Amino acid sequence: MRRCNALWILPLAGMLLGMVAGCAAFEEVRRCGWNGCPPDAHITAEIEARFEPHTELRPPNAVYVQTLNGVVYLSGIVATGLQRATAEELAREVPGVKRVVNNIALTYRNY
Repeated sequence: MRRCNALWILPLAGMLLGMVAGCAAFEEVRRCGWNGCPPDAHITAEIEARFEPHTELRPPNAVYVQTLNGVVYLSGIVATGLQRATAEELAREVPGVKRVVNNIALTYRNY
């Protein structure tokens, strides 16, 4: 009798979990639009205001903020890990932020 290899279940389970999280995000976008609900717009504006005095987060670096249901998504490119951590820390300090997803990439310069 041949033995069943159940390892194929792991990737399938991961894919299904990702779809469930994606469905929740889609539901939120459908309810409030791409810019989020009114509290989300306030959270985004507050984070961007906190970034303003931090010249290291301004061009040539670029950090973008998107808030959806209290979850803040940071994206863009900065030069150092410290700048990446600073952006995340500033975002976490804003009232109403449930979680921060930091997708900020680092540039690699050839010196």
